[in-house]
Amino acid sequence: MSEPMLEGTGCSMHEPYALQVLGPDMEPEFPDKCVVIVEPTEQCRSGMYVFVEVEGVRWFRQYRRDDQGREWLLALNERFPEIELTGLEWKVLGVIIQRNIRRRIKHYEYRDAEGGSSSAPATQVNAVDITHQGA
Repeated sequence: MSEPMLEGTGCSMHEPYALQVLGPDMEPEFPDKCVVIVEPTEQCRSGMYVFVEVEGVRWFRQYRRDDQGREWLLALNERFPEIELTGLEWKVLGVIIQRNIRRRIKHYEYRDAEGGSSSAPATQVNAVDITHQGA
């Protein structure tokens, strides 16, 4: 059985889609078996949670770029190594816009950070828990 493809044509390939997180790489923010919603895009900024393909392997990580232009992918769980992107073939498949843990929903919005430095991401993540709103 072949691996499912995300490529295609038509408007359906421009709609958000859901993926299940497998493993502890992005804990504690994105625990094993939680569901994330991915907004398809080929663009990202430092600090965004992204779904990317690196050398034919797909990853869910946080994208970082420093003042010198170095790029890498970070797991939130420090037990997992960062992935240096310099010299590798890679592309962004989408950015994470929502997380669902046992029906607790959290939205992620990205905005440019003010007065950024090389240690701080150029993008601030605004996460909003909407689980009990309007209930």
